[in-house]
Amino acid sequence: MRRLFSAAYFCSFSLLAASDAPAAPAAAISSATPLILQIRVVEGDNAAYTAGSRAVRGVTVEVTDEAGKPVPNAAISFRLPEQGPTGTFSNGTQTEVTSTSPSGRATVWGMKWNRIPGPFAIRITAAKGETRAGAIVQQQLLEPSSPAAAALIARQDPMSKYKIRRSRKWIWLTALAGAAASGGLVLGARQGGGSSSSSSSGGGPVLTIGRPSIIVGGGN
Repeated sequence: MRRLFSAAYFCSFSLLAASDAPAAPAAAISSATPLILQIRVVEGDNAAYTAGSRAVRGVTVEVTDEAGKPVPNAAISFRLPEQGPTGTFSNGTQTEVTSTSPSGRATVWGMKWNRIPGPFAIRITAAKGETRAGAIVQQQLLEPSSPAAAALIARQDPMSKYKIRRSRKWIWLTALAGAAASGGLVLGARQGGGSSSSSSSGGGPVLTIGRPSIIVGGGN
């Protein structure tokens, strides 16, 4: 009788302990899917490039949840315009899809721009489970011959002005060398023309003038 009572007491205690245990799997699932996604543009907003060039800087975004914590493994889509000032990503299309790192960041770079100057927008979409968010990054393509493009090139490559000066110097030296060569050819032509003239006079027809005759009339 005592053994039967002890077994019944142990079973009831086990059932009570099991009912008080927390539902760990349910809590893990709820925390894996954020209620809100927030996109912050870290780099690339209001960037400008010369039309027809390639992007030397990327577009970086950071995705966080409702508590401001980074969201890893979120799907990020970058989309360029289909017409007007636009370009292509490294995959040759106007859409690039990647995922966020453990720090909640995603980057795309190496875009090849077309030759149409003007402003354009890169549309960004973030997705994690059923939660979505969007953002827009504004950029601009500059006319290659514009002063703004020249200033942009100078900022991106501080040695560009020295390269331009050096190229102009070589053009000037080439022009001087060409002028000197042309002068030598003209001088040679003149000298050659004189010698050919003298040789032609020696072998050409000779004009002979007869002796002059003087007639003296008789006086009346």
